[in-house]
Amino acid sequence: MVVLATKVYVMGEGRRRAMDSLESLVENELGDLDVEFTVGLRDDEFPSVTVTGEDAPVARNLLEAEWGAITPHREAGETYVGTLESWDEDGVVLDAGEPVRIPADELGLGPGRPEQVRTRFGLVQHVPLRFVEGGDEPNRLADAERDRLYEWTRGTGRVNANSTTRAQLRATVNRSGHAEDIVTVERIGLLESSVICRDGTDAPGLLADIGPHLEAELLAVVP
Repeated sequence: MVVLATKVYVMGEGRRRAMDSLESLVENELGDLDVEFTVGLRDDEFPSVTVTGEDAPVARNLLEAEWGAITPHREAGETYVGTLESWDEDGVVLDAGEPVRIPADELGLGPGRPEQVRTRFGLVQHVPLRFVEGGDEPNRLADAERDRLYEWTRGTGRVNANSTTRAQLRATVNRSGHAEDIVTVERIGLLESSVICRDGTDAPGLLADIGPHLEAELLAVVP
């Protein structure tokens, strides 16, 4: 079994759509392998995928590479994935099956309080982030994660959202008349996505137009 490092925190019809979406994504990922799988949801809102069949080890590795995995045993110096749970003056807390605190000076994302850093980089709650387990030392954001987030600020602008599937967010952008103003909608978690703007599109303006149609947190990343 693989516990995926992305959360299903919405309820009702939204939860059903999210789990259906996840099952389709897993099917696409494992479709060429000799396996059978079932998708479930743990009490802590992390989905699990149970895989059986001749290619099960390969399938589990593919899922872990795509989503990250929640594991109860982490080794110092190794990279894992947690979802952004909370933030305060001292740093941020990720959910990696248990709370993982990253001190403010271990974020490596430039000046400002954690709340300011979160807003500047569009880190909506629950977004999956890679971190390095510190062991006896403080945990830190992974170098590859820092590079990815800095790359977001060098592009054409983007709008990040949680609590919605990629398909729902794309449909909302289209209904708002902005289909020609974006490049694509990138999946950054099961229920977290990033609308990548075209050159000349104002990300805060796009956020203002699509925000009223979504029950979600949205943050604009401005280059």
